[in-house]
Amino acid sequence: MRLSSMATPPSRRRPVPWPWAIALACAVLPVTSPAAEPLALQGIMKDMGRNMQAIVDGLSREDYAAVEKASLAIADHPQPPLGEKLRIMSFVGGNAPRFKAFDGETHDNAMALARAAKSGNGGDSIAAFHKIQSSCLACHQTFRKPFQEHFYGKAEVR
Repeated sequence: MRLSSMATPPSRRRPVPWPWAIALACAVLPVTSPAAEPLALQGIMKDMGRNMQAIVDGLSREDYAAVEKASLAIADHPQPPLGEKLRIMSFVGGNAPRFKAFDGETHDNAMALARAAKSGNGGDSIAAFHKIQSSCLACHQTFRKPFQEHFYGKAEVR
């Protein structure tokens, strides 16, 4: 038997039904909701919340070393992965400069709190904490609800 007689001539080959293959692959893949896979930013924000609580605890006990440490952790918080950052910036759209400004303000206020705590000045530390708390609140009031609704399908994620 000749090798050429075994091959199907090009005119008789059936086209691969790619749309059907893709549809079948999608049908058998697990469906995941956005809420099933939280963004890295959610974990970053939770860590920042824990650091804010550590600051309150440190201020109440006048443990300025703990306040400084938690403030620096907030100021130098990790960034989400690049792909996630792009999704976030795409979502905030024209408000991206404002979103970035809130992050910069939080960084600056956290650094000011770290400096005040390092000096051991309770009054300055509490005033600096008020500023960082205010910058967090302003960002949350502007972006939290629409962000959670867009990425998680609901307004409250804790």
